[in-house]
Amino acid sequence: MLAGEPRGGGAGAPARASGRRIEAVDALRGFALFGIVVVNMTYLASGYRMAGLAAPMFSTPLDWGTRWFVSVLFENKFYLLFAFLFGYSFTLQVDSADRAGTAFAPRFLRRLGGLLLLGVAHGVLLFPGDILATYAVVGLVLLVVRRITPRTAVIAAVALTVALAAGVLLLAGLAMLGADASGAVSENAAEAALSDRALHGSASMIIGEHLHRLAKILLLRVFFQGPTVLAACLVGMALGKLRLLSDLSGYATALRRLQWAGFTAGFAGALVYAHSTWSGGGHAYHMVGQSVNLVTAPLLAAAYAATLLRLLPHRQRLNDLLAPPGRLALTNYLGQSLVGSLIFTGYGLSLVDRLGPFPAVSIGVAVFAVQAVWSRWWLRRHRYGPTEWLLRWFTNWRRPGRPPVSPILGPPSAPDDGRGTG
Repeated sequence: MLAGEPRGGGAGAPARASGRRIEAVDALRGFALFGIVVVNMTYLASGYRMAGLAAPMFSTPLDWGTRWFVSVLFENKFYLLFAFLFGYSFTLQVDSADRAGTAFAPRFLRRLGGLLLLGVAHGVLLFPGDILATYAVVGLVLLVVRRITPRTAVIAAVALTVALAAGVLLLAGLAMLGADASGAVSENAAEAALSDRALHGSASMIIGEHLHRLAKILLLRVFFQGPTVLAACLVGMALGKLRLLSDLSGYATALRRLQWAGFTAGFAGALVYAHSTWSGGGHAYHMVGQSVNLVTAPLLAAAYAATLLRLLPHRQRLNDLLAPPGRLALTNYLGQSLVGSLIFTGYGLSLVDRLGPFPAVSIGVAVFAVQAVWSRWWLRRHRYGPTEWLLRWFTNWRRPGRPPVSPILGPPSAPDDGRGTG
C-alpha cells in the first residue's frame, strides 16, 4: 500500500528495539471498533438483517436512509481495518517474543487457541457473526508465511482479492444463466420471521438459532470473508515488517494519494454495493455488487486509515478518545455483543426487530462512547483489560505480572506489543 515510499531517517529500527506501544495502532484499532459496533448492532437488532433482508416493519425514509448510510460507509470496511491491524500486530508479537527470549511459534499457537475458544463461545452464545475464530485460522497462515518479504505479501494479497472478486463475478454470471447457488446461504422472509421468534425466546432457543446461522455463515467465512481477512492481514504484515506506523513522517504524500484513490474508487464501489444490496435486483446483481465491493472496500478502508493517521499528530483529543478502547479491543468487542444481546434478544429486553435501523445505529454509537470513557478509567488502574489479561495468561502459560501503572493510561514505558486483540 505504502511500501514504495522512502522511509527516511531509518525510523523503523528503534520501534523494533523498544517495547513501547505504538499509539497509532491503538487509535486505529479503536476507530475500527467504532465502525464494527455500528454494523454489528444493526445485525443484532434484526433477524431480517442477519438473513440479508430489510425488516418489512421499518420502511420510512429514515429507515432506508440509515440502511444506505451504514452499507455505503461502514459495512465491509472496518473489519478489514481490524484485520489489517491483526497482521500488523503479528509482527509486533514476533518482536515481543524476541525481546522475551522465548520461542514465538508455541506462544502464538496458544494465543490462536485462546482466540478460537473465545470466538466459538462468542458465536454460539452472543453473535454468530463472530470474527475471532476467523482470526485464529488466518493466524495459522501468517505463522507459516511469516518470513515472506513485504513485497511478496502485498502481491499475494492483491492476487487473492482479485481472484476472489473474479470468482464471485463468475457466480453472478452462472446465476444469470439459471445456476443460482445462493440459496445455500441466503434466507427468505419466512425464515427471518422464525429467527425473530427464536431470538425473542429462551436462552436455549437463542443458542439454537445461533447454531443454525453458524452453519450457513461457515460457508461465507470459508469462501468469502476468510480470504478477505487473510488479504488484509498480509498487507498489515507487510507494513508491519517495514515498521510503517512507528514513524509516518516520510509518508505524507502517499497518505494523500491513498485518500484520493480510496475516497473516489472506494466510495463509488460502496454505492454499487449498497444498491445491489437494497434495490431488490436479484441474486446475480447482488453478487456483482459483492464482487465490486471486494475490490473497492479495501480502498475505502485504507482512505479512512490514511485520514486518521494524518489527523492524529494534530488532534490529541482524537487520539485520547480512540486509543484507550483500542488498547482494550478484545474486551470491548465482546462487550459490544453482550450489550447488544441484552438489549435485543430474550437474554434481556427482547427488542429484536422492535427498534428501527436508526435507533440500532444510535445504540451502537452510544455503546462505543461509554466504552471509550470506561476504557480510559480502567487503564488508569490496570495494565490489561479483563479478557486481554486472560488471553495473555493463556498465551504465555503464566499469570501476567502487575507492573506499576501511570496515573493516566497505564505503563507506556513497560514492554508491550501494542496488539490488543490482534
